[in-house]
Amino acid sequence: MRFLLVGDIIGKPGRKALKSAIDELKGKFDALIVNVENAAGGFGINKKVFEELVELGVDVMTSGNHIWDKKEVLEFIDTSSKLLRPANYPEGAPGSGLGIFEKNGISFAVINLMGRTFLDSNLDNPFKLFDKLYDEIKNLVKIIIVDFHAETTSEKWAFGMYVDGRASAVFGTHTHVPTADEIILKSGTGFVSDVGMSGCLYSVIGMRPKEVIDRFIYGFSQRFEVEDSGPIVFNGILLEVCPQSGKAKSISRVRKIFQEVQACATESS
Repeated sequence: MRFLLVGDIIGKPGRKALKSAIDELKGKFDALIVNVENAAGGFGINKKVFEELVELGVDVMTSGNHIWDKKEVLEFIDTSSKLLRPANYPEGAPGSGLGIFEKNGISFAVINLMGRTFLDSNLDNPFKLFDKLYDEIKNLVKIIIVDFHAETTSEKWAFGMYVDGRASAVFGTHTHVPTADEIILKSGTGFVSDVGMSGCLYSVIGMRPKEVIDRFIYGFSQRFEVEDSGPIVFNGILLEVCPQSGKAKSISRVRKIFQEVQACATESS
């Protein structure tokens, strides 16, 4: 079974890049998994954008620390099986971090987890939580895909090595910059530290450079805005998994630049 795994999509430019890439890659994947925590105006997701992504053909939406930025998400995350939040939020938090899905007659599980280093040390331990979730589903599905949303490459690599042979693939998200370390680990888990973001190419991880630069120079915080002009870039991973064994057969990076000047008008969603 072939998957297209997509990291953080940043606002409207990211959604446009995703749509353009889907059109070009049609026929090369069976299921589409996208991290959507920055999909609406760069911070969080709302119902309108959720429905837009469903219409595009997104099968599963994962997220991370920005999942709660749009309070509107609380109105639909419990009833939207396609939308996951990190499973290691405390018990009782809205939504779910695990879903079992079916495409073309093949079942697969997606687990959404968040790292704790430099993020939120109050979260449940993602390593131990994976053990628990794996025990719950290992007899139900062969294919298990993990979005590991984390800050450091060391935590991501440690997690990938820890679950090697149990997860079919671990794809890292959050840092927005694609890494050149895609690999099939010794026991058959496909791994990449970070898929990278999709959004405006000439930006600071999808945001307008000025506000980010000012923060580094002057030390005061101000609201970041999504960069909305110039070429847009798509970053993703094409992954093939054996349905019988659940082991990764191939993994490769996809990077596409679409030359769209003034591609996206400023927007709040």
